[in-house]
Amino acid sequence: MQKPMIERNRKAGESVVTALRMRHFDAHYRATMEEALALAESMIPADAEVTFGGSMTVQDSGLISRLAEKGCAVFDRGSVPAAERAKFVEEHFFADWFLGSVNAMSEDGVLYNMDGNGNRVASYIYGPKNVLLLVGMNKVVQNEQAAIARVRGLAAPTNAQRFDIDTPCRKTGRCADCKSPDCICATMTTMRLCRPAGRIHIILVGEDWGF
Repeated sequence: MQKPMIERNRKAGESVVTALRMRHFDAHYRATMEEALALAESMIPADAEVTFGGSMTVQDSGLISRLAEKGCAVFDRGSVPAAERAKFVEEHFFADWFLGSVNAMSEDGVLYNMDGNGNRVASYIYGPKNVLLLVGMNKVVQNEQAAIARVRGLAAPTNAQRFDIDTPCRKTGRCADCKSPDCICATMTTMRLCRPAGRIHIILVGEDWGF
């Protein structure tokens, strides 16, 4: 990444962190994912129970394997047969830590997410003792209108390509405001405050991660 972009991300990121803290999130900025992972590891104790959703940022970052090597009990819903996943998620819903990201974040510190089954956003809202979100600066947009456009116009159609689902956006790459039973954005959430304060930990990363 070229220096002007590094500096732009740092300055914008620090401003977003300030906005997030005013909304009671425990927020931090790190220039690189390696720095973000070091911070994440310092937050999560070695004896913690950890679970996660389908975030590509989390999976690609290497955080899961690093926590497992540290000694954390990592519960991966992908490790069980599809027929058993709902029960598995329910059994580990109150884990010590839930790892994830966001589909979009506005510059004033509001989080925007879509979900097909709702288990991911449910964990953000209530359940796990702590939530850790790794968020690339590519997810940060100017305002609510841009955030919703990003969620529906980019994140949903891109994520649809990952799954064996029958939705218009998987076929065309564009949101069709569908009512498909497989709709990947059946639930859309806006989180404007963290309650209780400090439960959700956000590390903004000055790089592009996820989509």
